[in-house]
Amino acid sequence: MSDMESHRSGQDSIDTPGTVKPQTVRRGGGAPGTRGRTTIADGVVEKITGMAARDVAGVHAMGSGMSRTFGAVRDRVPGGTKSGVTRGVKAEVGEKQTALDLEIVVEYGVSIADVARDVRENVVAAVERMTGLEVVEVNIAVSDVKLPDEEDEEPEPRIK
Repeated sequence: MSDMESHRSGQDSIDTPGTVKPQTVRRGGGAPGTRGRTTIADGVVEKITGMAARDVAGVHAMGSGMSRTFGAVRDRVPGGTKSGVTRGVKAEVGEKQTALDLEIVVEYGVSIADVARDVRENVVAAVERMTGLEVVEVNIAVSDVKLPDEEDEEPEPRIK
């Protein structure tokens, strides 16, 4: 094999008389973990975000009062479309990045700035760890404050 043929085949060794050169078989295009494409649905990121936001102390609920009321009714209807976990969460997912919008209700007496910071940190950590997407922004709208003597707006179930 000439030097030119050796370079074209991707091997840099030179044949010497009396030796048998092993053949290198190349399959695919790189490491198996890099072949193909993974897509993550908006709903997946919304669920992760909703769970991570609810884990933060001081977050009473997700979504506005009206969306929580409709969501409570929708959750009881068989075949209801949107999970309660994603209420108050909107995600825009690209190939490598995501942007998130959250609407939260905070407990009375907590620092809204601290809760918002903690929600951002928890959401970014969870989404980036679980999806590998870069979270470019987490916008938080505080739609209400839950007062201690206020009752929850979700209706009691009729059946126990």
